[in-house]
Amino acid sequence: MVVTDSGSVGGLRKDQVAAFLGIPYAASPIGALRFAAPEAHAGWTTVLDASHPGPSVPQAPRMRSTRISVLGNSPRDGNEDGCLNLNVWTPADALTDGRLRPVLVFIHGGGFSGGAGGWPWYHGSNLCALGDIVVVTINYRLGALGYLYLPEIGADNLGPQDQGAALRWIRNNISAFGGDPHTVTVSGQSAGAYSTAALAADPATSGLFQRLLLQSPPLALAPQDPADAVEMAAEYTRLLGVDTASDLGSALRALPVEQLLIAFSTLAVQHVGPVGDWRPPLMPVLGGAGMPCTWQQAMTNGAFDSKDFMAGSNGTENTALWQMSNNTAVQKFTREDALCLLPGLAPPTDSYAEACNVEAIYNQYSARLPGRTPGQVFTAITGDWTYRDAIVAIAGHRTTLGHHSYIYQFLRAPRPDPDDLGSTHCAELPFVTGNFEASIDAPMLGSIDDGDRELSRALAGAVVQFVKTGSPNGPGLVNWPSYGSASAPLMLTFDSSRISVAEAY
Repeated sequence: MVVTDSGSVGGLRKDQVAAFLGIPYAASPIGALRFAAPEAHAGWTTVLDASHPGPSVPQAPRMRSTRISVLGNSPRDGNEDGCLNLNVWTPADALTDGRLRPVLVFIHGGGFSGGAGGWPWYHGSNLCALGDIVVVTINYRLGALGYLYLPEIGADNLGPQDQGAALRWIRNNISAFGGDPHTVTVSGQSAGAYSTAALAADPATSGLFQRLLLQSPPLALAPQDPADAVEMAAEYTRLLGVDTASDLGSALRALPVEQLLIAFSTLAVQHVGPVGDWRPPLMPVLGGAGMPCTWQQAMTNGAFDSKDFMAGSNGTENTALWQMSNNTAVQKFTREDALCLLPGLAPPTDSYAEACNVEAIYNQYSARLPGRTPGQVFTAITGDWTYRDAIVAIAGHRTTLGHHSYIYQFLRAPRPDPDDLGSTHCAELPFVTGNFEASIDAPMLGSIDDGDRELSRALAGAVVQFVKTGSPNGPGLVNWPSYGSASAPLMLTFDSSRISVAEAY
């Protein structure tokens, strides 16, 4: 049993790991608290049963069905009541020996529309046991519940506000679980990595952690412009039939959550972007709570300079998006098709894009990927633009200031791979967590062998070492050079056949 600020929690122990699951870090966002900033939980007087995960944030069925085609199955456990919860895995000895362990906080992805910290994909018991660290995963509001922008009723980047509330709960309570509140790494994958970068950029939350680990952050997606967010909110309320309500907040809070989810699904379908653009209709709004600036401004302002930094992406990120959207057009692309679409997808931070010389980019990638089809070259380019270029820019900036940065690329592809996913978006997750059983039905994983398990031990070992020391290097671990430690920028590539140092293009 552990005593927190809100009350006592009773978990469960398996081998050398104690787990405390589904702990509320804020009040349930129901009734008047729906579409409102997170508030402190009132607490409980009896011992809270923390032996099983709490409910996930409600999310549209469409979000679940698209995940299955790449990631495998996920629980059906959404409920507004109790959804703002977190999970803690700690070495059992940490509860009694008085020695505080480093803490890893993981923020799940899901396009700001899906996912849950309590789902088996993200369980932290393996990392906890491997590295003698404390692992925490969190929920935060998603879709319209978390990103509808109606500041006049209190709906202002509620997902990011939830994440900040969770970090403050961790700062105040994690020592009771044997965690060191002053040695905290915040990590995230996809939308979770995007959120992690924002938490580092926000002065209100930046001081709550010391290390930053970004897995496939889609930083090429600029935060939503407030004017666009207002238009999306107006369209959403029209879909719900409450746009003319005299008290919009009360009208939205009175609707069944299922109706809110259906309307969000409709909004998402109506705003599907062109091939290569997966921007969701609702996402963090620039200048709103928890999103003070773009990542470029954060980098220039020094937001990433004071933190240890590790980040990476996968070799063929966007194949998952084609599969989840059942989009076969890319597979049939000609070179001309790719060159026609690329200018509209290029991020403004890309040097080639600034010169509108996408043909030069295409030729570079085509030469580096011999035998690939134009669709595969297009996929590689857009994947790097979305998930990789910002990482390299941040690492380069840090190098000029004398700071170390550790960059990776994950290249392992599933076996078999009938959908030609390659090392797609999310593919690294089971190798970081070691939760292969949770992803056993995932097309992105396929079958695993001893080489895959060795790969997982190497990647997870590096992550744990980074959490503990700020560097992935240590005794018995693969040598991981800092990005700027040689004449050419360097990264570490992870594949089943080998782990090697490569030039970070």
